[in-house]
Amino acid sequence: MQHLAPLALFVYNRPQHTARTLESLQQNELAAESKLYIFSDGAKTSQDEQKVAEVREIIRKATGFKSIEIIERETNAGLANSIIAGVTRLVNEFGQVVVFEDDMITSPHTISYFNNALNHYREVEKVMHIGSYMFPIRTEHLPETFFFRAATSWGWATWDRAWKHFEPNIDTLINQFDEEKIAAFSIDHTMNYWKQIQEFKSGKNNSWAIRWYASIFLKQGLTLNPSQSLVRNIGHDGTGVHSGMNDIYEVAINQHPIIQFPEVLEENKEAYEALKTYFANRKGSLWARMKRFALMKLHSFFKK
Repeated sequence: MQHLAPLALFVYNRPQHTARTLESLQQNELAAESKLYIFSDGAKTSQDEQKVAEVREIIRKATGFKSIEIIERETNAGLANSIIAGVTRLVNEFGQVVVFEDDMITSPHTISYFNNALNHYREVEKVMHIGSYMFPIRTEHLPETFFFRAATSWGWATWDRAWKHFEPNIDTLINQFDEEKIAAFSIDHTMNYWKQIQEFKSGKNNSWAIRWYASIFLKQGLTLNPSQSLVRNIGHDGTGVHSGMNDIYEVAINQHPIIQFPEVLEENKEAYEALKTYFANRKGSLWARMKRFALMKLHSFFKK
């Protein structure tokens, strides 16, 4: 039997989210056989120190895994740098990794899905990333899992053979794109992936995830995805680094084990069309968008 992949959990200053994420991970079938590495970033400001301390109190009491190693940073590296360093360390040591952030609620079968998929495609160079989140798309004509070009970052896994292609330099990535690639990268301009690249370049975001997707895309890699999500993001309450208040990505978690994986190494056309339709319509009517905007403004006002 293959060794189980190590689990990497990245936490910062959200004690309640961290507690819920840990609790749902503990309820996974393979939790007790899995090694957990918790990466706790240092406080960015003096206001964050108390919350970081609360998070560390929670993670130090964590149980339910084969082993737990906590890596606490004295200073703040930021989410992107923390993830890049943590993932690089674990793939170098174990050849594979499963990655979670502190706002993920998982199915009891999420860790099993990752390990089965990691084993299934271990030697398949074209498959570079395994995602566990799926947007709320129509699934009646889709298989249990499928290949897609884009990489989701809410619960994912990869191998050292794929991660070595991660290109952190935004200019190196941008220089490889032309108009045709930009259209393909942004799912026929229905999703703001290229905008995220431009915003990284101009310093408006510090996303590791958009650079990882770009790295996969430029290698013509594939990502494996479940047609029904195995995780739910609970960070869209205004507390996240990159996520404001939003319900458009809300999903029900698949509670069943996944047993089917695609053998044909190409993007699933039906899934592509379903995702393209979802991306094009995800923000809803003008009224729905105005309501969301007002809620976000109200939330940020009360946070001050």
